[in-house]
Amino acid sequence: MLTTNAPATPASGNLSELTSISHLQHVPRRYWGRYLATALIIVGLLFIANAFARGQIEWSYVGQFLAAPVILEGLFNTLVMSILAMALGVVLGVVTAVMRLSVNPVLSWVARGYTWLFRGMPAILQLLLWFNLALVFPTIGIPGLWEWKTVDVMTPFLAALLGLGINQGAYTSEVVRAGLLSVDVGQYEAAKAIGMPRLQALNRIILPQAMRVIVPPIGNEFVGMIKLTSLASVIQFAEILHNAQNIYYANNRVIELLIVASIWYLVAVTILSIIQSRIEAFYARGAGRTSGRQ
Repeated sequence: MLTTNAPATPASGNLSELTSISHLQHVPRRYWGRYLATALIIVGLLFIANAFARGQIEWSYVGQFLAAPVILEGLFNTLVMSILAMALGVVLGVVTAVMRLSVNPVLSWVARGYTWLFRGMPAILQLLLWFNLALVFPTIGIPGLWEWKTVDVMTPFLAALLGLGINQGAYTSEVVRAGLLSVDVGQYEAAKAIGMPRLQALNRIILPQAMRVIVPPIGNEFVGMIKLTSLASVIQFAEILHNAQNIYYANNRVIELLIVASIWYLVAVTILSIIQSRIEAFYARGAGRTSGRQ
């Protein structure tokens, strides 16, 4: 006869005492690293605020020049240049992306060369090259029929527009190409099966589906263009930073005018970010999600 040494089963009363946790005290977990990081951030922010409050800053000048006509004119020029340069960049980007994906090797390599060249040079260098184009081409036009002096044609506005727009087109082309490649290849085959020409298929089927991928980075590029226009101050384009510099060269209130320019840049970027989020939500409807949420 086999026997087992099984543990004794406690009585029902003792079992309830063993399984009950009501007598235990809940001790919350301490996140000491999180507390330390928060404290350091608060101390850093207080230090920066105190430095600006007690530094050699005349805040009355900030309020005085915040709505000055010359500053508002610079803000207007900044916005106009951003919109026009971005529009030129988007057009060039779409055309270059389509050329890059073309089966024609000449078109494909021309698009590759354009992207390589203008992505490889700093934007400020491109602005200077366009502004000094008269040193290479003294005149522009058809010799003997009509021509103009390049120095008269290449104004700071036109040089900034070409420099920023063409530079932006090289970056936008890669964004558009990524969006086109994100569309399922079956969409291309379906359009081809019903006899739709390639350009018509891109316009009516492929690009609308690719917009969900294209819009967010293009929006970010537009926000970046607002700040990139500040480089045009080196060729005397009257954007907001250039006009602020002209003022502080006269009254020596450097930090005050830089703060004024910073405020207007932040206002413009904030408004554009809100618009961007609305556009992203519009194009994300078909994907079953909205911007930033799943």
